[in-house]
Amino acid sequence: MGEAGTGRYLIAGAPFEAPPLAPGLYVVATPIGNLRDITIRALETLAACDVVLCEDTRTSAKLLDHYDIRTPRSPLHEHNERARIDGLLADLAAGKRIALISDAGTPLISDPGFPLVRAAQDAGAAIFAIPGASALLSALSVAGLPTDSFGFHGFLPQKAGARNEAIAGLASHRETLVFYESPRRLVETLRAMSDTLGYDRPAAVALELTKRFERVYRGTLASLVLGLEEMDEIKGEAVILVGGAIAVEIDPAAWRAALAAALEGQPLRAAVDEITEAFGLKRKDVYDAALAIKAENT
Repeated sequence: MGEAGTGRYLIAGAPFEAPPLAPGLYVVATPIGNLRDITIRALETLAACDVVLCEDTRTSAKLLDHYDIRTPRSPLHEHNERARIDGLLADLAAGKRIALISDAGTPLISDPGFPLVRAAQDAGAAIFAIPGASALLSALSVAGLPTDSFGFHGFLPQKAGARNEAIAGLASHRETLVFYESPRRLVETLRAMSDTLGYDRPAAVALELTKRFERVYRGTLASLVLGLEEMDEIKGEAVILVGGAIAVEIDPAAWRAALAAALEGQPLRAAVDEITEAFGLKRKDVYDAALAIKAENT
């Protein structure tokens, strides 16, 4: 059995020695479901560091015990992170090797860790990325939606008004939109998206990625609502992916006419802002056109 400080870990019962680590903070990605989805470098880091900071030590114990990693574990979560930063910075300054993990996936991606990483950066500590599993990237790879451009928006607000406002603010975005959501709010969120973004907007929902009952549902927002609301129970954290808005050709004559009308009743800046937002144009283009209209009328 491995012991704290030995830098040992097991794979399928075979022991391995982890190489020494340089001092610093190691941000380590861990599996999002299947425990085999961990890199050799992550195992070496977790085995050789002085302490593993865990979002929940009980959850992380399943992974660490599976590979017989006996490194001391310490909780770091949204409720204690800021209070612990000074002590952790002191440990880093003393040459400690600290690993940061979350319950699953890549830390800081809708998980704790950002205040610590920012503070470590400001203090001049070495920070190392140990890449690996991510629900965000895993879902994008299998959703069947464009991946050349995407925006990650984490968890939407829980209250309906704030959630709907956030969705409305993304309605004109042309990149694929990615969200995390809990199973109990999944249908409600999809219904809000369908109402605001359009029932025929292409989308996908990935559930329990890398786990035994992994599944991905694809279709329009409306069809996903209908299909998922018929289920007796939805289990597993969800990733929602929504296709971007389709670019609409705008008649230059139409927006220029609207701009001319707006300039008759309000200051130039206000008119430019109104037409820019109404037609989804670049502000500079509208501003230049407004100056030209003003010049023609003087």
